[in-house]
Amino acid sequence: MTKVFVLISGGVDSSVSALLLKKEKYEVVGAHIECFGYCNPKDSEDARLVAEILSIPFYVFDLTEEFEDKVIQYFVRTYAEGLTPNPDVRCNEFLKFGIFFDKALSLGGDFVASGHYARKLEKDGKVYLMSAKDENKDQTYFLWSIKREKLERIIFPIGDYYKKEVRTIAKKYNLPTAEKKESMGICFVGTVKLRDFLQKYLKPKEGEIIDINGKILGKHPGYYFFTEGQRHGLNIRVGGGPYYVVGKLKDKNIVVVAPSNHPSLFTKKVYLTEINLLAEELLNSKTNVLARFRHRQPLVPAIFDLEEKSVQFKEPQKMVSPGQSLVMYSKDGIVLGGGIIIKREPEITDFLKLPQ
Repeated sequence: MTKVFVLISGGVDSSVSALLLKKEKYEVVGAHIECFGYCNPKDSEDARLVAEILSIPFYVFDLTEEFEDKVIQYFVRTYAEGLTPNPDVRCNEFLKFGIFFDKALSLGGDFVASGHYARKLEKDGKVYLMSAKDENKDQTYFLWSIKREKLERIIFPIGDYYKKEVRTIAKKYNLPTAEKKESMGICFVGTVKLRDFLQKYLKPKEGEIIDINGKILGKHPGYYFFTEGQRHGLNIRVGGGPYYVVGKLKDKNIVVVAPSNHPSLFTKKVYLTEINLLAEELLNSKTNVLARFRHRQPLVPAIFDLEEKSVQFKEPQKMVSPGQSLVMYSKDGIVLGGGIIIKREPEITDFLKLPQ
């Protein structure tokens, strides 16, 4: 019998994933990744209870040290560099479909499964990652960095279901997670504010908030506590706002803001680093793609230049943040690949007038 290690997070999606796999006659082994100090203990309890109800073996993998090293330190370091990271992408690549994936196969697993809303397509002897049937819940934005050769050994059981259908199945089989609310935001930050979490690692360092014309509008506790596109929490009481963070000058510890619809808030082109291609044979030197640079942001037409490692939008896009992921899709939903935005054009320096 084919053995599948299914990641049960303690939520309804992974619970139903385990249920569906068992109904399909797989030998299902439940697994829960524990990161002590960062995870909600209730999730572990719920995951264990689901495994008991389904009568499947259940194992807990303590990856606290690896999580601290691969996700937390990356998260903090990226903010310190003035960028805005995607920790979920990092967690999927290095923990769920990295360390855990390897452990599961070494323990005799044939496949690893998760409750992500994503699908796979097998065509002409190749395996592709595809967007989910439920476009509102699609999570392929967070999966682009998985190594392509691993896709053959990964199953996404709920990729062809809508969220409401998943909850209906959970209720039908009396799973305790059926009505459980979804976790929102950054999992390991919990109920505290992002700034409070970062202050555990980054010391406050007062600097100036200026507008695009160089006018000083206020003070801030450190450029790394702000993200591009941020509107709230700026504590600006002068000028003709509302203002949005348009950039950060790391070396000067300056946060730059601009009013809504200022040209500096719009991006025509971005350059990528850490590119991972999931469908290289579908790409040319310059390929028309559909791009997403924020989770749940609508796909936008763009051109991917493979040699230049750049993506040029057909129309300028608002509030693109360096450090975030940009994921590229074909018109039929195949994930072509993705990368980390390292630079955008025009740059803030093309507009900025520094105070004298």
